[in-house]
Amino acid sequence: MNNPLSLAQWLNGNRHPQHVVAFEGQKIWTQADLINDVQRIYSWLKMQPGERWALCFDNSYAFITALLATLHAGKTPVVPGHSREAQLREQQAHFYGVISDVPLNLSCPVLNPQTLAYTAIQLFEPIPAQAGVVLFTSGSTGEPAQIFKTLNALDEEIAWLAELWGERLHDCRVVGSVSHQHLYGFTFRVMLPMALGLPSDATMIHFPEQLVAHSAHLLLFISSPAFLKRLDTNLSAPKFAMVISAAGKLEDDTAQNALVWFETPVSEIYGTTETGVLAWRQHSQPAPEWQPFPAVRFLQQQDGWQVTSPLIHGGATQLDDILEFNAQGSFRLSGRRDRIVKIEEKRISLSEIERRLLALPGIEDAAVVPVMRGNRIALGAVVVAPESDSVSKRLWREALSVWLEPIAIPRYWRVVESIALNSQSKRAWAQLQELFDETH
Repeated sequence: MNNPLSLAQWLNGNRHPQHVVAFEGQKIWTQADLINDVQRIYSWLKMQPGERWALCFDNSYAFITALLATLHAGKTPVVPGHSREAQLREQQAHFYGVISDVPLNLSCPVLNPQTLAYTAIQLFEPIPAQAGVVLFTSGSTGEPAQIFKTLNALDEEIAWLAELWGERLHDCRVVGSVSHQHLYGFTFRVMLPMALGLPSDATMIHFPEQLVAHSAHLLLFISSPAFLKRLDTNLSAPKFAMVISAAGKLEDDTAQNALVWFETPVSEIYGTTETGVLAWRQHSQPAPEWQPFPAVRFLQQQDGWQVTSPLIHGGATQLDDILEFNAQGSFRLSGRRDRIVKIEEKRISLSEIERRLLALPGIEDAAVVPVMRGNRIALGAVVVAPESDSVSKRLWREALSVWLEPIAIPRYWRVVESIALNSQSKRAWAQLQELFDETH
């Protein structure tokens, strides 16, 4: 399985019409189904003037059909990472229309593929050589940043993964507890199984009990530290060829518990939306070091680390993580430089939450900090709001829920007369965090 199929060949390769592409419970979709389902979207899109189309699907098979139709129609797929109406309105400048199976009230064209009739099969136009996919990631300023990933880079990334792990994945089914609408899930729940010809689950695993339903098959499980922490080891485990984790640090105790239940060590991926995969490690022992992929290069600079890789659009980018290398070229992670935090593997921009707070009536200034309670991280908001009362916090939470995921809405609140500053007239973050000490 070291010869993955490039994305441009997913429809025009030599796979048998009855090859299983995806499944949902007992339902399966074959290669023939895939071609038919792509065809009806493709035929419609070819007639549309817009160049960029946002794809908003919870079902990963439906997402794949829209992705292929968009690319073969000569359009650019845009993956906002969500289906929230209010935020899509804000992002509308980035796309002409939306393809989704969710009802959306937007001022741009919205296509539900289920409303389209099947059309006669015809040859698909080749995907343009410079085609790519646009994803979004939180920037340090709080504004969602567009990241353009060329198909060449996406295919190259899969070639690296196939070289590293392909031989272990024969006859696997792919299941995942992460969304395909962000790069990690997109790479491992869409690109990898489609390239290697592995059937993939169209729905996301939310609870450990759902894994047991797949006990009849050998599994490749795409997961995250948050899910692995919730494993119920009293359940009967299916057979796993491999378990991959990313999007947050996997602690040693979680990895050890997972090893006992999965009967295989968890392999972990390090990377970002901007960079793609950078390094990997296997938790067969405590605190393993990260091993860079062969084509990735790290260059230390005064303000951090720059990374160069064939997967990066533009060739190089600055990392927000602090790295500590050893003489053998492997490394450890030791913190971050920016104001992005990860909660339950979600990348949360504290700056964006502050920007949303400042837009609310009555709030004159705001600062958001991570708050530790036991072993869990939540968010605390320090606000200057002279006219606030006991009802205000509830109203603020309700207003933020239009824009933010529940996990990004501050759980703890402090109303102050002014935001504390240090001697350099910058925000005194340590002092602000002290406001949330449990003694307060």
